[in-house]
Order: sequence, then structure tokens, then C-alpha cells
Amino acid sequence: MRKLLVDVAHTLVPPRGDRHGPLPPLMLTLTVVTGLVDAVSYLGLGQVFVANMTGNVALLGFALAGAEGLSVPATLVSLVSFLVGAVAGGRFGTRFAAHRGRLLASALALQAVLVAAALATALVARDGVGTPGRYTLIVALGLAMGTQTAVARRIGVPDLTTTVLTQTLTGLASDSAPAGGAGPRPGRRILSVLALVLGALAGALLLDAGLAVVLGVVLALLVVAAVVTRRLAATDAAWVRP
Repeated sequence: MRKLLVDVAHTLVPPRGDRHGPLPPLMLTLTVVTGLVDAVSYLGLGQVFVANMTGNVALLGFALAGAEGLSVPATLVSLVSFLVGAVAGGRFGTRFAAHRGRLLASALALQAVLVAAALATALVARDGVGTPGRYTLIVALGLAMGTQTAVARRIGVPDLTTTVLTQTLTGLASDSAPAGGAGPRPGRRILSVLALVLGALAGALLLDAGLAVVLGVVLALLVVAAVVTRRLAATDAAWVRP
């Protein structure tokens, strides 16, 4: 239990000289963003994921089989948008390969612009998001989440991918004491799962007030994270190096 609590504390407030510096809490913030965004897409845009591509590929198969309520075009548009965003994230990773702080700050700025576009679309549509507005939202959010996932992968903070939790959950179970493992970073892994649950829960609850409200929260989180990251990135500390 002590190891778990220490790991939780060090993830939320990294100790001085930590290899990843302020990146773990920033990655947790983006994990919350993932939950919020997928709540918007799945619950608000017709059962399509824009961040969880494992689920999205499964939904594509279900849609091709004619499952009620699922859309092949919407799922494909989300998948393609995510991949294009991942390409953009890869380009950022190449450009800022020597500085993880600038890489994250630049990616967050792009994400904020894309989410702002989605928010503007939701505000114009109000409560009646039609087909054009729906696809605009899917594209903007898919691009944003593809960028986030690629950049998080390039940054490489262990167990904090921000969107993919299958390996995190597998590691949490397979490395646990009952499995005979040493259980590295149990607190971080649990926090990652809880962050996604928190984002999804908050998104689902806030959807009653409208898509724009949830997207406004997402935009606020991204802007704050971008400002904090840019400020912290103005350093030559060890954590900025790949």
C-alpha cells in the first residue's frame, strides 16, 4: 500500500529531478480530455469513437454487419481523421524530437485550435447538430485525438498513453503481486484508468447541458495545459530531452 501511495503522489506531484518532470500530471490531464471527447463523440454524435480506435474498429465491423444505430461512413471518417491527426503528431515529433516540452506545447496548441473549431460548430448548431455539423465535429475531434495520441507516444512517459488503456490494465494485472510480479508503477496505472473514467463520467453528465458545454471544458483544459507546458518548457532541464 505504501508503494502505491508513493507512486500516486510522485505521479501527481513529480519529485525534483524526476526523469519525466511535469509530464506525468500533464499526461493525466490529457487522459481526462480523452474521456470527455469520447463522451461527446459516442453519446452525442451517434455511437462513434474519435479517440478509442480499438473500439472504433470494432464498431466498424458491427456497422458493416448492419447493427442498428451505427454508421459505416461516420466510423470511417473518424478513423481517417484520427490517422491524419496521427501523421501531424508524427511530424511534430520529428520537428521537436530534441525537446519534449516544445513538442507537447505545440501539439496542445494545435489541439486547442481544432477543439475551438468543434466548439464553434456546436455553438452555431445549438441543439440541432445536423449531418454536416456532425461530420465537422467528428473530423475536428478525430484530428485532435490522433495528434494527441501520436505525440504522447513520442513523449514516451510509461503507462501514460492518454488514450489506450488495454496495455495499462494488462500491466496492472499481470505485474501485480497475485501474478507474482513486482508491480512497477501501480499508482500511475490506476491514476491513468481513473482519469479516463473521470473524463467520461464528467462528459456524460455535462452532455445534458449540451455538446458546447463539454467542448468548452475540453478547450479550457487544453489551453491551461498548453500555457503551463510552454512556460515549463522554457528550460534546459533533463525532462525535456527525449
